[in-house]
Amino acid sequence: MSGNQYLAKYYLRFNGWQRLEHLTLLVSFTVLAITGIPQKFTAQFWASSAIGVMGGIEWTRQVHHIAAIILLAASIYHFILVGYKVYVKRVNLTMLPGWQDVRDGLQALSYNVGLAKAPPKMGRYTFGEKVEYWAVVWGTVVMAITGFMLWNPIATASILPGQFIPAAKAAHGGEAILAVLSILTWHLYNVHIKEFNKSMFTGMIAEHAMEEEHPLELEDIETGRATIGAEPAGVQRRARLFAPVAAVITILLVVGLYFFVTYEQTAITTVPPADIEVFVPLTPGP
Repeated sequence: MSGNQYLAKYYLRFNGWQRLEHLTLLVSFTVLAITGIPQKFTAQFWASSAIGVMGGIEWTRQVHHIAAIILLAASIYHFILVGYKVYVKRVNLTMLPGWQDVRDGLQALSYNVGLAKAPPKMGRYTFGEKVEYWAVVWGTVVMAITGFMLWNPIATASILPGQFIPAAKAAHGGEAILAVLSILTWHLYNVHIKEFNKSMFTGMIAEHAMEEEHPLELEDIETGRATIGAEPAGVQRRARLFAPVAAVITILLVVGLYFFVTYEQTAITTVPPADIEVFVPLTPGP
């Protein structure tokens, strides 16, 4: 790769709000992993030591819960934002997977093993990026459901058999390990090792990266198809309809999040043993 490629122009890929959303996900996920994985392996020396470094089990739990609340709040924001883009702005569902992604994946595999002469040409999001996105969606849903069951075991046991509590614990911990391993292998390699993609931090992507990863999107930009937006009058009309509906949905989801957090308080607080004098009889026994 020649140095002249790095002198090429750059394209806006992510705006400030998208980068802030990614940063929120990055921080909350990292904190959840750091505080959650040791709780799964408390019998191990390294896990108990990590919990001790973080201030003890009570403090570790609190930080874990706060990070979970931030992640769920960010998920609510993302859900409303997607609705606005699709309904009001008439943005295409570029993250929705299709058969073309299957064909792209097979062609990429064939190219990597030398059976195809060229890699697939992909649009704004590659098949790999779509897999990661929907893995985050799926993982967040699973972690939210099982997390609620663990956070509110009495409420869960009043509706479901008690066996669901340890099942939720196993699913919660297993999904956490799967998510961390996915980030440390797939995402770390494709975004940071193969070529450090800074677009989620700077918002801009170089022309050579567009030509390699998103050539179809680059064609749309160069031909002007990417700049064609919805009719302004239609956008305003749909925005007026969307605003009250989105407000009601947001309020319901926030109330649900509050219910999630405050429904019951069941965690056993770790307290130091009481200093109680052991009973000694006044007279010796027989």
